[in-house]
Amino acid sequence: MLVLGECGRVLAGVALLGHLPATAILGDSSSAPKDLLEALATGERRAAYLPTSPPNDLSDEWTLDPAHGLGRPSAPTAVRDEGANAGDAAGNARVNGQLSFVPDAPGADVLVGVALLEGQPTGIVIDASAPEVTVEAVEGYDATRSLGHITLKDAPATVLDASVESLASAWHLAQALIAAESLGSVETALEVSVAYAKERHTFGRAIGSYQAVKHSLTEVLRQLENGRSLLYYAGWSRHGAPGEFPLAASAARSVSGRALDQAARTMISVHGGIGATWEHDAPLYFRRAQLSRRLLGGTSGATDRVAGELISQA
Repeated sequence: MLVLGECGRVLAGVALLGHLPATAILGDSSSAPKDLLEALATGERRAAYLPTSPPNDLSDEWTLDPAHGLGRPSAPTAVRDEGANAGDAAGNARVNGQLSFVPDAPGADVLVGVALLEGQPTGIVIDASAPEVTVEAVEGYDATRSLGHITLKDAPATVLDASVESLASAWHLAQALIAAESLGSVETALEVSVAYAKERHTFGRAIGSYQAVKHSLTEVLRQLENGRSLLYYAGWSRHGAPGEFPLAASAARSVSGRALDQAARTMISVHGGIGATWEHDAPLYFRRAQLSRRLLGGTSGATDRVAGELISQA
């Protein structure tokens, strides 16, 4: 999370958002190939996570981000290869499905995620170079973010013995990571905006002395501190209180997404005309904010999950 926060400060395109949830699934699976784990640990190979949202209070299905519209398609499906023993915890299978806007998919060596095997969520590992796998790089609204559309047509996969809880935790880990990245971007947006508000003068006064500017910057600071507190709790709860991790990660994602949207808009506003041009970095942070709030279920999806968790507890 600390590393993702630093990446977010400078909009660095480091492929950790896809790699870390994937390796979390592999790390929780005793059947993960040892040579693959070693190659991923040394950096010889890179993994990408196939983001699949676990069930919530409104749906019992595992779902994917849609390519268009609001309807969420179901997770990829898998069937065991002929000769594979259905009673084994691990084995070989064939996977079919389409996934849209997968972070860090272009250039990844292996794909790790969830497929429905005999109707049950199951961890899978797929060689991205297999001819049955197509990864189409997406030229997105935010050019600093690597995204890809993935098509699986009878793609050969290794079935993992990761638990359902581990598969769901990977999704929430991705939520916490994108939250950390977003808060890093908020920090930079706030620092740059405050510095400009001190040096830019109008009518003989620094613009930071006007209430409209001060109040907008203070609101960004409030949201940043709120998000940072939630993020620290999410980081602790992943291992310290696993039962609270889904709520904590979703809360951090919800607040950080709104914070980055507010910070990016304020950054443009404070800088005036130049803030809306390519002569300044502000549009880059605005584009990152608008794309980030839609990826991996979106800020609204995280907010809905927070509401569902709290209502069920009540």
